[in-house]
Amino acid sequence: MAITGSGSLAISLSVLVISVAFLPKGAAEIVTVEGQNLATDNVSVIEGETATISCRVKNNDDSVIQLLNPNRQTIYFKDVRPLKDSRFQLVNFSDNELRVSLSNVSLSDEGRYVCQLYTDPPQEAYADITVLVPPGSPIIESREDVINEGNETELTCTAIGSKPAAAIRWMKGEEELTGETAVEETYDRMFTVTSRVRFSVTKEDDGVPVDCIIDHPAAKDLLAQRQLEVLYKPEVKIVVTYPEGLTREGDNLDLTCIVEGKPHPHQINWLRVDEDVPPHAVVTGSDLYIENLNKSYNGTYRCVASNAVGEAYDDYILYVYDAPTTIPTPTTNPVNTQDSRAGEGAPQKIDHAVIGGVVAVVMFAILCALIVLGRYFARHKGTYFTHEAKGADDAADADTAIINAEGGHNNTDEKKEYYI
Repeated sequence: MAITGSGSLAISLSVLVISVAFLPKGAAEIVTVEGQNLATDNVSVIEGETATISCRVKNNDDSVIQLLNPNRQTIYFKDVRPLKDSRFQLVNFSDNELRVSLSNVSLSDEGRYVCQLYTDPPQEAYADITVLVPPGSPIIESREDVINEGNETELTCTAIGSKPAAAIRWMKGEEELTGETAVEETYDRMFTVTSRVRFSVTKEDDGVPVDCIIDHPAAKDLLAQRQLEVLYKPEVKIVVTYPEGLTREGDNLDLTCIVEGKPHPHQINWLRVDEDVPPHAVVTGSDLYIENLNKSYNGTYRCVASNAVGEAYDDYILYVYDAPTTIPTPTTNPVNTQDSRAGEGAPQKIDHAVIGGVVAVVMFAILCALIVLGRYFARHKGTYFTHEAKGADDAADADTAIINAEGGHNNTDEKKEYYI
């Protein structure tokens, strides 16, 4: 190539800018070469995709631009491609730019590419291309498929064949776990990453997903998931179905035993602590029914449930109160007013408290009447005896008094008394 003196001077004063571009998934870093005012872009590109290498020149005076591969073989000289690799294609050629695309990038394409400007002396700028290889689908394995509550489990996650090495994170539901990671480099400059995590499980962990999340610049949303299956002993709760309030003599008692567990409890038993269950108590599945309660039934009743993991129970303390001595006055329910009117003519409930009050008043009146009559008869009887002994009061001595009391005085015929 011929270069004139004035052209050489113009070239020496020119500025060469060399850059490498690639598809949006790559990342570039601008590097400045001191003294030559050159710039280049380092590129990261995903394996199998396309990178674009651009050599740019400011104030070019028709100096020749060419692109060399890492082995310093000429890929393009101006707009001519000496290298017989059809993956390199010319995208744009002008006085200020030589832009070339490289399709289906592989690991063998990694290295330093050279943009060269024919000046005196020649100027160069370098673009390092890094090829990223995403890992394959992660593989998650568990030491056991089913775990009993309280035991420890171990999960392993493996990301195979990535470049650079992948990072692995663990999540159990919303909780992040810390794993132990091992990185192995293979012969082809690829990496295999293995992470292990250990933790104890509870019954609340049953059905909770555990995620193995892969972080890699060439991959997004890459994870593997395993749901925990936890076996746990029964949970037992006794519920009083009847009565709603206090248990009194003569009432019936209905208890229900609510049981949960994994696996489902295969056996449910009712017993009375330290005593026998009443002989007429009826057990139907998880229900206990006792009719006509009395105080001899007081005690602790226990529902016991068991499965393959273990056994659990719940207690109910029965205390039988005395039967009520009076029937409480029924209250009127406003909602049922229409129903009560519709039922007119039906027998009404008797208010025993009112009847008792009326009977008490009648008995009190009768008692008062008897007292008055008694005092009346007592007074009249005393008057009769007074008249009978009236002559004795006027006698001078005892003998005379006896005679007068017996009616021996002169006025006997005139003083006659009749008792009706």
